[in-house]
Amino acid sequence: MESRPLRYFVAVAEELNFARAAERLGISPPPLSRAIRQLESEMGVALFERTTHSVALTPAGAVLLAEARIALDALQAAERRAQRAAASEPKLILAIKADGDGGLLEPILARFASEQAAVPVAVRLCGWHEQPRLLRQGEADAALVHEPFDHTGLDTETLTVEPRVAALAATHPLAVRDSLVLADLGLRPGDLHRYLEEIRGAGRDLAQLLMLVALGDVVPLLPASVAARYPRPGVVYRPVTDAPPAVLAIAWPQQSRSTATAALVRAATSVADAGRDRPA
Repeated sequence: MESRPLRYFVAVAEELNFARAAERLGISPPPLSRAIRQLESEMGVALFERTTHSVALTPAGAVLLAEARIALDALQAAERRAQRAAASEPKLILAIKADGDGGLLEPILARFASEQAAVPVAVRLCGWHEQPRLLRQGEADAALVHEPFDHTGLDTETLTVEPRVAALAATHPLAVRDSLVLADLGLRPGDLHRYLEEIRGAGRDLAQLLMLVALGDVVPLLPASVAARYPRPGVVYRPVTDAPPAVLAIAWPQQSRSTATAALVRAATSVADAGRDRPA
């Protein structure tokens, strides 16, 4: 199957309107309709339910949409990786969220530099959970990313598993407590992922988030290492004893055959193992 019919199909599936999809693709509706009919004929299945007023995906179309997105991302990623591999000075791109490396970035890079397969590393800073997309689209070779995230097309190794702490304004009523439970924050375990996403939207980086904490605007749940790495006047950290742990992983594309990426993963796991073996 060629990539063009898949691109046409994805456009129609996302727009659910042939005219809008054709405009998005820069073609006219009649050839788009013919291409979709030909694709359905080749596959022997109906991909869309069509009426005079609406277009909807069939169950087969819904499956193809998920798979087609992966396939098109893989093609785009292969092109980008090939272009970077042909560069006169190859480099490895590591994607991380600012302040989201658990304090491991510098020791990982130092350990990687001693590897025989080492190449220069460019650190790409990104937003919360942008890393998986960058990996799948070939814009990064590896990433440090906190769970949970979409593992589709990726291999991962867990680096750290930490308890969570609540960051509170020093004047917050709960600040007098030695420890907390989720119920103190009005949360249940099943609420945690949604709550974390809401809090992450409150500040673009950790410095901004902690400023909002000091002002009493938010109470984020953070990995315990943040308490040691980012002491701040007006902010106190309290363990949340029943919160699920914060898990930091290194991720890379499943299809990667890069010896440099493999060496970076080895360096990251070695640094993480050394940290676990170090006395507290």
